[in-house]
Amino acid sequence: MLTITTDNGSEFAAHELITKGLNGVTVYFADSYCSWQKGLVEYTNKLIRQYIPKGSDFSIVTPQFIKRVQSKLNKRLREKLNFSTPMKEFFKHFS
Repeated sequence: MLTITTDNGSEFAAHELITKGLNGVTVYFADSYCSWQKGLVEYTNKLIRQYIPKGSDFSIVTPQFIKRVQSKLNKRLREKLNFSTPMKEFFKHFS
């Protein structure tokens, strides 16, 4: 069973549209203030903090910088993915 567990943020309000092409994927929303329910989200936040430290002024962070960080993280090898990348694993579902 394939699942996605995420925060309750407004960025996931369109989760049905996001997962439309991902047959068999169930989306779960973690309870507020229960970080242990979303370990991957917390781990990803930690990776993002390597590029954008906590307390950063987001008014000076450009969309281009965000895209570069996104690209780096999506191309980063992950042990949990048998040393594949999130990008490769995502696109496996569309080929």
